[in-house]
Amino acid sequence: MKDFLAIADYSADELMSLLELADKLKKEHQSGGNQPLLAGKALAMVFQKPSLRTRVSFEMGMQHLGGHALYIGPSEIGLGQRESIADVARVLAGYVDGIMARVFAHEHVLQLAEWSEVPVINGLSDYNHPCQGLSDAFTLYEHYKGKLEGLKVVYVGDGNNVAVSLMNVCAKLGMHFAIANPEGYDMPAEAVNVGQATAAESGSTIALLTDPKEAVAEADAIYTDTWTSMGQEEEAKKREAVFPPYQVNAELLSLAKPTAVVMHCLPAHRGHEITDEVADGPQSLLFPQAHNRLHAQKAVLARLMGGA
Repeated sequence: MKDFLAIADYSADELMSLLELADKLKKEHQSGGNQPLLAGKALAMVFQKPSLRTRVSFEMGMQHLGGHALYIGPSEIGLGQRESIADVARVLAGYVDGIMARVFAHEHVLQLAEWSEVPVINGLSDYNHPCQGLSDAFTLYEHYKGKLEGLKVVYVGDGNNVAVSLMNVCAKLGMHFAIANPEGYDMPAEAVNVGQATAAESGSTIALLTDPKEAVAEADAIYTDTWTSMGQEEEAKKREAVFPPYQVNAELLSLAKPTAVVMHCLPAHRGHEITDEVADGPQSLLFPQAHNRLHAQKAVLARLMGGA
């Protein structure tokens, strides 16, 4: 593993190894602190999009592992505008030991990886969100005590980048995945093709549905995300008219297994895609899931930059 760009790029064994490392690093941190695996090393954090969880989890992750993180805001580089992405990658690779990029176009992170001599981590792109997908799998791994194979994970809402990574991590690790989205808001066909090919190998299933009530039957986890992602603000009014039937609320949750958990990558627009009753209820994993971004990403950092 030189880079961490998409869940689909890695084998089930590699992903399970990262989950086990995340578990080890989390327990080590809770027991007094992590070993300084990245002492003297630096991570450049390139942001085209703002973030709470991505910035703080990577910055604190580097600190926990003895390294340093450098924030680079949207106006400081201008990927592909002020200078070419290839030049940015080659310059940064001479200063730091790793690059994390949170971008709009997936092609930008691919180009960074192509030209960089140091590891590149995809902190989010319009195609997928592998760091979120890995931490989602880690949250389920932790909650279900290491047993992932055979779980049914249902995503309700827009077929966006988060849905793509969730589908791929489920398919890789033997979890059954279902998505319920309105017509016209599907995951990209190319992503679905990749996920279905992976599922055929692992023995998991992928169900593409439009009825959320049908989708959540026998679900072990129900997952949702904002109806309007960053960069789609001009579609907000249209989406708010289309998505209300896809709200994760007490009624929908009651149709899943009694032990089902609820997940959301945050930020949540409460009263839209999820209700307060569910987000703050006893079946919610929203905040353990958010906190696990730190530990899952430490596993990626330690593997790519520290050889752990």
